[in-house]
Amino acid sequence: MAKEKPATKICKHCKTEIPYDAKVCPQCRKKQKGSGCLVTILVVIALGLIGSCFGGTKSKDSTTTDPTVAATELSTAETVAETNEETTTTPETNVEKATTTPETKAEVKSVPTEYKSALNKAKTYSSMMYMSKAGIYDQLTSEYGEKFSAEAAQYAIDNMEADWNANALEKAKTYSDTMYMSKLGIYDQLISEYGEKFTEEEAQYAIDNIDADWNRNALEKAKTYQSAMDMSPSAIHDQLTSEYGEKFTSEEADFAIANLN
Repeated sequence: MAKEKPATKICKHCKTEIPYDAKVCPQCRKKQKGSGCLVTILVVIALGLIGSCFGGTKSKDSTTTDPTVAATELSTAETVAETNEETTTTPETNVEKATTTPETKAEVKSVPTEYKSALNKAKTYSSMMYMSKAGIYDQLTSEYGEKFSAEAAQYAIDNMEADWNANALEKAKTYSDTMYMSKLGIYDQLISEYGEKFTEEEAQYAIDNIDADWNRNALEKAKTYQSAMDMSPSAIHDQLTSEYGEKFTSEEADFAIANLN
């Protein structure tokens, strides 16, 4: 008697028990390969059984297919089919690779040359001229300056490394050492939209950390007014303390007038 066909089998993909005759797994929706080979083997076995029944020249024991042999053949066929399936690349895998590769390439973009040039220019303005962030941006985009696009200038500002407090301090030192400006005059120049365009916090950092002799600055400024404009001591004092002039304190202006030749 032939071996009775099993009612279920194991899905080769998700390993879930499914109906034996199922061509598609109800759980993972993957096709069950190798069923064609199994059907062929079953047909051959069936033909052998029929032939053994009608062949009168052979004994029953010699012509009846052994159930153990049939089960072994079925197991071997399933193993071969499963091996072929695992070693063959499915169309689904190829589709996934085809759709992933272009997306990966599209994400890799090089920085435009203009952007790199703007960044290099910005670094130069910061390291050599100690300019502010807003000052550098305006210089990069100005029609009288570098004439970069707004996008290139913004890229430069976003990607440069600069200590804006340190820049403000260096700029303050320059105004003090070469132009003998007052503390308040330097502060106003640092934050002015017509001047250096530093933030108030950056300008205050500069004023708090600068090492300057404001009396000396007032005296040097007074000497300039005296020698270049022949101004009187009283007029010089007013110019030194004026909010529209040099913005020194009264004490600093007094020191300057007292020490004029």
